[in-house]
Amino acid sequence: MFYTQMTYEIGEQMTAEMAKDAPAIVEAQLDAVVSLLKGKRTAVLTGAGLSTDSGIPDYRGKGAPRRTPMTFQAFTSDERARKRYWAGSHFGWRRFSAATPNLGHRSLVTLEEQDAITGVITQNVDGLHTRAGSRRVVELHGSMDRVVCLVCGQGYGRDSIAERLEAANPSLTNPDAVTINPDGDAEVTDIDDFVIPECTVCGGMLKPNVVFFGELVPTASFAQAKALVQSADALIVAGSSLAVNSGIRLVEQARRKLLPIVVINRGATKGDGRAIIKVDAGASETLAVLASRLGS
Repeated sequence: MFYTQMTYEIGEQMTAEMAKDAPAIVEAQLDAVVSLLKGKRTAVLTGAGLSTDSGIPDYRGKGAPRRTPMTFQAFTSDERARKRYWAGSHFGWRRFSAATPNLGHRSLVTLEEQDAITGVITQNVDGLHTRAGSRRVVELHGSMDRVVCLVCGQGYGRDSIAERLEAANPSLTNPDAVTINPDGDAEVTDIDDFVIPECTVCGGMLKPNVVFFGELVPTASFAQAKALVQSADALIVAGSSLAVNSGIRLVEQARRKLLPIVVINRGATKGDGRAIIKVDAGASETLAVLASRLGS
């Protein structure tokens, strides 16, 4: 009952005062978040909004390019779809691999070192949490830096597959030969002669170790994420609109456990109605403030 009332009062304050003094409202919200989370061990769920400061686009945010994502069914059943995917995603991978962790990722490392958070659950596939130094990370949708054979399960580093792709398809070494979209993928029209890499163990179909549309989140990954939420005293959602089902399911797990939920995101999310406090601000700078105040 306390949490419901607190959410209502903050929502009323936002409605009445936002137009007058938005920075003061955010500051008041941050004070409330620090007060709420002080002394608690908190699980964190992150989304694409946390990686935008590293130059990785938010596909669902305002101004994001319209795109038709590859589905698992199309990838596995249509050779031309696989050729188009591997050709177009190669440049996206190069962009991912060049990105570096930002202030938000580093702030979560600090919070973990302070024992303020139990770990990070991420919907992102860029691997930046691990590269930043977070020790307990659950990658709900996998990671682009790994490739797996769908037949025998053999795993590969994405760098080695990228080298094989470029050796078999010299045009991939020349970005000027294709049109690159804002999200880092490329419009590749001539794919008839494109060579797709195969598993060197069994000759089977290779796929980046990420969850495509039409695939389910691996049972083990979701179980790990659920365990993090269940063992926590609170949940922070940072930089996610919660449009993907896996994220909102975890928020619902927290709600059922009566955990206080804090949402940090620019713009509306599907979890706003479940949040005790919604901070409409950038994820990176907000997490940096929390790392400073919760550790003091």
